[in-house]
Amino acid sequence: MTANPTGAANQPVTVSIRREVDPDRIPETTSWVQSGVNLANRYPGFLGSGWVRVDQDSNIWHMLYRFSSEATLDAWEHSAERTAWLAEGHGLVRSERSRRRSGIEGWFDEPPTGSIPVIDSGAASESEDLPPAPPRWKQAVTIWLGFFPVNLAFSYLASPVPGWNELPIWLRVLATTLVLTPIMTYWVLPFVTRSLRRWLAPRTS
Repeated sequence: MTANPTGAANQPVTVSIRREVDPDRIPETTSWVQSGVNLANRYPGFLGSGWVRVDQDSNIWHMLYRFSSEATLDAWEHSAERTAWLAEGHGLVRSERSRRRSGIEGWFDEPPTGSIPVIDSGAASESEDLPPAPPRWKQAVTIWLGFFPVNLAFSYLASPVPGWNELPIWLRVLATTLVLTPIMTYWVLPFVTRSLRRWLAPRTS
């Protein structure tokens, strides 16, 4: 296996999963997945997760979780706690397909937690491929739609602060990015991508 470049290894990594769940064991699977999220949440670098079913009667679940880097993700995926958790879920999942993405692209995956047993490798071939990320221009538009109003609101709020306009521009930019980056990452960008999900979804012929 080829080692990742240093820059890529330090980027956030999103794991997107499509799982086919045993329809007779939905309540058990729900509890199992949530317990996996609770375990992952205690590990350094965990940035969040989510999961949805296609519809009320579907046994296809889309799941997603994110860590701050390859190293923190690997620490979780090779942990004894996760190994024990996977063993507890044996028989709940019929098949799965997973994909890793680095950086911002992971936020644009099909809506989603947990992690990853391959219980029935033969059935996995029947699963559909995970959809590709949207075109870069759509990603750029989505990020701008989130960043512009947040940056504008912050500028209006900061202007009346005594001494703000007298600060060097580099210091104002530093303060702005320190405040807005976590707001964009944890709240605004996930909200915008959910709102634009249908537009971001790749067109099928």
